[in-house]
Amino acid sequence: MAPVRKILHMDLDAFFCAVEELHNPDLRGKAFAVGGRPDQRGVVASCSYPARQFGVRSAMPMATAVRLCPDLIIVSHRHGVYSQVSDQVMALVHDLTPVVEQLSIDEAFLDVTLRPERASELAQDLQGRINQELSLPVSLGVAANKLVAKIANNVGKAQHGGIHPPNTITVVPPGQEAAFLAPLSVRELWGVGPRTAQRLAELDIHSVGDIASRPAQDLMRAFGKHGADLAQRARGIDERPLETEHDPKSISKEVTFAQDIGEEASLRRVVRRLSDGVGRRLRRAGLQGTTVKIKLRWSDFTTLSRQITLGQPTDDDDVIYHAALELFIRNWPRGRPVRLIGVGISSFEAGVQLGLWGGPSEERRHLIDALDRLRDRFGDKSVRRGSDLIDAHEDEEA
Repeated sequence: MAPVRKILHMDLDAFFCAVEELHNPDLRGKAFAVGGRPDQRGVVASCSYPARQFGVRSAMPMATAVRLCPDLIIVSHRHGVYSQVSDQVMALVHDLTPVVEQLSIDEAFLDVTLRPERASELAQDLQGRINQELSLPVSLGVAANKLVAKIANNVGKAQHGGIHPPNTITVVPPGQEAAFLAPLSVRELWGVGPRTAQRLAELDIHSVGDIASRPAQDLMRAFGKHGADLAQRARGIDERPLETEHDPKSISKEVTFAQDIGEEASLRRVVRRLSDGVGRRLRRAGLQGTTVKIKLRWSDFTTLSRQITLGQPTDDDDVIYHAALELFIRNWPRGRPVRLIGVGISSFEAGVQLGLWGGPSEERRHLIDALDRLRDRFGDKSVRRGSDLIDAHEDEEA
């Protein structure tokens, strides 16, 4: 008989803000947000718990956040610093178990089934190390599967409230999954968005327990295969293993301008810069792709996406740029103001060795590698094309 699984869900509390407080302790206890400027269409990337008391939330336009909290302190994000601290956290996570599914810079699942200690003890040990060694708050959910561990953590954090980070541990013992989920809103379940929630409400189903009480066949008649999934999840059943490796489906970079741009030379320079960034991410991941994509968003928020397939896989900035530029020229009505532009690549092959006539020359490959090393060591802006210095557009990249 297989042992009962022991799964932890780890979520660093207001991670960007916690890192900023380490850098500037004067921010502690104050309402502040990390993100872009309100006068440049900035978005809240993270906000402190005092700011949340005013209704400020992540992904909110910064202008809205300032209206809700007029004294809000705005801190520019520093992605490189957050990545370094995240790496330190993940090193502690991997000390506990090699079976880790990292979901993002500040979130991960851990499978500790093979450890002899109780899962709750392991959660306390991990929280203690992150608190003490890195001075970061972290919350954990503990359960026998991913679904319930994630929901447990969400519930624990939500129940905390207050102006301080939750730093909670919420445990659901094996066999108690359905009872724990029963009183929760249907929106707590994966796969239940606004539309599904509305349809469930029309069937007088409001809680997870309401779903669990309905025969699976009834749910399948109403929702098809999704109904069967809902019946399983409402009972706290989730057999999915941790995915310890993620194969990206695409790599992209995009920029939202502080002010719409309709000048062709400036837009070409942005396409160049984004293509360079995509190429660098490809090389970091050891991937090459064949489908180059471009995204354009106009002033009225309508968005256009187009793609082109290359003759062979590439990770070369120049190849990506020329393909993206071709798509841009084909699809941009000359002079039309652009709000957002993005460049991406997909259809990956790993470890491709280009033929004699295929990729960049050996001399160019050495140059690309040298530039990558400089940027890795000194930051993205340490080496820039001369054309980049012409523009000084303040923007927010994703």
